[in-house]
Amino acid sequence: MTHSASLTASWQYDVPVTDSTHLPPDAGYAKALTNQGYSFEVAVADLIDNSIDAGADSVVVHFLRDADRIVSLLVVDNGQGMDDAGLDNAMTVGRRRNYGGRALGMYGTGLKAASLSHARSLTVISRTKRSRAGGRKLTAEGIEDGFRCDTVDPEFAQRQIDTYDGLIEWHGTIVRWDRVRAFETVSSGQSEQYLSEAISQLETHLGLYLHRFLSGTLKLDIAVWDVETGDETDHISVEPLDPFGYKVPGWAGYPRVFTAPVEGAGDVRLQAHIWPAKSKQAGFRHIGPLNERQGFYFYRNDRLVQAGGWNNLRRAEGHLALARIAVDLPTDRDQVFSLTVKKEGVQVTPAFTRGVEKAADATGSPFIAYLADAEAAYREGASRSAIERLPVIAPGKGLDPKVKRTIAEELPFRSGEDPISIEWAALPEDRFFDLDRDNHAILLNRAFRDDFNHGRRGGSNDAPVTKTLLYLLLQDCFGLGRWERKRADRINYWNSILLASAYAQRERRLRGSS
Repeated sequence: MTHSASLTASWQYDVPVTDSTHLPPDAGYAKALTNQGYSFEVAVADLIDNSIDAGADSVVVHFLRDADRIVSLLVVDNGQGMDDAGLDNAMTVGRRRNYGGRALGMYGTGLKAASLSHARSLTVISRTKRSRAGGRKLTAEGIEDGFRCDTVDPEFAQRQIDTYDGLIEWHGTIVRWDRVRAFETVSSGQSEQYLSEAISQLETHLGLYLHRFLSGTLKLDIAVWDVETGDETDHISVEPLDPFGYKVPGWAGYPRVFTAPVEGAGDVRLQAHIWPAKSKQAGFRHIGPLNERQGFYFYRNDRLVQAGGWNNLRRAEGHLALARIAVDLPTDRDQVFSLTVKKEGVQVTPAFTRGVEKAADATGSPFIAYLADAEAAYREGASRSAIERLPVIAPGKGLDPKVKRTIAEELPFRSGEDPISIEWAALPEDRFFDLDRDNHAILLNRAFRDDFNHGRRGGSNDAPVTKTLLYLLLQDCFGLGRWERKRADRINYWNSILLASAYAQRERRLRGSS
């Protein structure tokens, strides 16, 4: 008998078993749990997914800092909250809750894995309409000690809830990270720069991956609090960053729906878009390198889970940079599409690529015709001449996020330069503004702050017109090796003129209030 014949005769499709035993995870699993490779933005997005699943329509990402360092990060929501049993379930490693058909959660590991990938201490405090405030604390050391979970003092839990009175009225949840590895590596004096960069990256990621929710009822803010003074030092509202948010399509007849017959998933709709050539809109430029923007944008329950890529259909090519296809994944589980645990990518079987190759629109036009149109749009746009704009230093803290986004859409940034921040400071009465060139900051005389805010207290991003004009006018005063007398004289006469205009502004305000 041949080897193959022997195998055929003895083959069994199911492996027989004789007994079972339960094997709880070893405490060494803690190291694997805390090294899941979550980026900071992806980890925070995972926490906000939980807030959305809990029915929250308002979420705040709070950075807490003192004079020298960043101490904690909190994600606060007004969702339905959890009682003690719900908190125990949420903090049990490996426990998977029942997810509804529209839930964003999938595997039951996101809260723990995302949090402990960045923080050595995770605390969850929550309250429902019918239960008092409670909390649980999970640490890296606790997991190593047989998955120990600590109960938070109820009085402390209530004080934390009371801190966010106004957002959490009757129910809500606070997820708190302490001993955050990235925060602990920020050296003294570098907190401002770190926060500026971290908030910018976080704003872009959340604006993109949650853009459908942000275009609806979800309000999402990022704020910075000083725990010593109680002051809010920065606050931005995250705006939707729609990867299909162009004003005029780049080719006539688009967007267009192609239907792909995918074995194992049924008919899958491919909404094919062609972006305008040379687009400067944020939804085109802020997603990533050119070759990574093209391709499939997969959504699961309105949550973007992959932003670009061809999933083995073809390679990324420069002449397809304007091609983007929105795909809403089937609601029911199937064998064709599988999401990564971190929800930033989709793996597909060959059935998907075969289906796309057979896809056609309502007129019978094949998918390959769409790729040809996208290529033609790119080549037509590339043939047009464009004026090359000189790069500028990126705007930093103190400018409204909408203004910063528009600047990024219109102008390239100089590499290797710290952003220019704009802040109010105590200055001599004969100066409207001054420069802190060592720290890349424009300083405005705080004596005039009320005049530019109509007598009301302004936030860190107030007086957007004045700040933006100074940012544009003073670009060439930063990043210089030598400070010329001619430039210093210009700063002096600009100060004299702007000082006169500031007093004129004050007079008009006082006359208007009398």
